[in-house]
Amino acid sequence: MSEEKKQEATTDETEVSTQEATSASADDTTVPEATEETTSPETSTDAPATDAQERRAQTDRPARGSGIRRGGARNNNRRNPRRSRRGGRNERPRQEFEQKIVSIRRVTRVMAGGRRFSFSVSMVIGDKKGRVGVGVGKAADTQLAIEKAARNAKKNLIVVPMNKDSHIPHDVHTKYASSEVMIMPAPGRGLVAGSSVRTVLELAGVKDVTAKIFSRSKNKLNNARAAIEALKQLKG
Repeated sequence: MSEEKKQEATTDETEVSTQEATSASADDTTVPEATEETTSPETSTDAPATDAQERRAQTDRPARGSGIRRGGARNNNRRNPRRSRRGGRNERPRQEFEQKIVSIRRVTRVMAGGRRFSFSVSMVIGDKKGRVGVGVGKAADTQLAIEKAARNAKKNLIVVPMNKDSHIPHDVHTKYASSEVMIMPAPGRGLVAGSSVRTVLELAGVKDVTAKIFSRSKNKLNNARAAIEALKQLKG
């Protein structure tokens, strides 16, 4: 009986030792718990961008119209190189006489084959220093008629007698065709005139003068020629 008890005691000890060994190995080989990856919204690629990142991206982009293309090259020569700037233009030489068109009419002439049109231009030229003239030009083209009127006015230039203040010496009253004009000096009033008479006096350089048209004629060419005839009668 003692031997059987000894054998049972040994078997119990071996079972206890094996259980302790298995529990120790189980403790050493514990499986780590699965941890979920927590990613912050700032570092995640799928999360929407914050306000700070949007501002940084806007500052990094090139401003619109700054001359920088998408590829990064600067486009400095955006203007057309053929177009010259205003500062580089050559100023035209000042002409000797100033020109003003008094009237321009289209004239129709009836021919056997039909109507023919031409243009009649009345012009006043002057240098505002005492010289003034009236001319007429007729041509089929407007520009050609203007050139003819300018040449005709240069042929009919007159010199107006004036003092150093550009004042006329006395009153004049004259009549040309159906136009009747009177010109009087008026110190301190400036140039008071109308119709084409004012154009003649202005381009002649006359100051402080008053003009009066007594006739009812609306013909600007006749009024201008009446003013020229009145200035011819001045005596210095």
